[in-house]
Amino acid sequence: MDIRKVKKLIELLEESNLTEIEIVEGEESVRLTRGGSLAAAPVPAPVQYIEQPPAAPLAAPQDDGEELIPEGELVLAPMVGTFYGSSSPEAQPFVSLGQTVGVGDTLCIIEAMKMFNQIEADVSGTIVAILVENGQPVEYDQPLFVIR
Repeated sequence: MDIRKVKKLIELLEESNLTEIEIVEGEESVRLTRGGSLAAAPVPAPVQYIEQPPAAPLAAPQDDGEELIPEGELVLAPMVGTFYGSSSPEAQPFVSLGQTVGVGDTLCIIEAMKMFNQIEADVSGTIVAILVENGQPVEYDQPLFVIR
């Protein structure tokens, strides 16, 4: 690039409000920046890792003679999502305690990524436990219902 063009660019930069000019002609390029000091890009603060002692294992629940989950067939969540017991907040729940259900009956809906997935019964029987509250997030293979 011709030195006269570079000088002309310097004059143009000084006469204007610009703080930087970059010109590319073919394989040649010139970049001019106004100011006495170079502006540094912000640098993120270093991340500090703090070692924590291993957590103490949780104590096993004491056997009070009561089972937390009644015996029967567990209906497990087939995906991660949000549990809904009815099709809308105003609607009646799909199932309730003591209700008899058949294979293929809708038990609940799990919302995952804005998709509403109906969860159906795999076995016939009576709902003896509903283990999740409406609107609660659920994990994959989390027990939802017990059918006996």
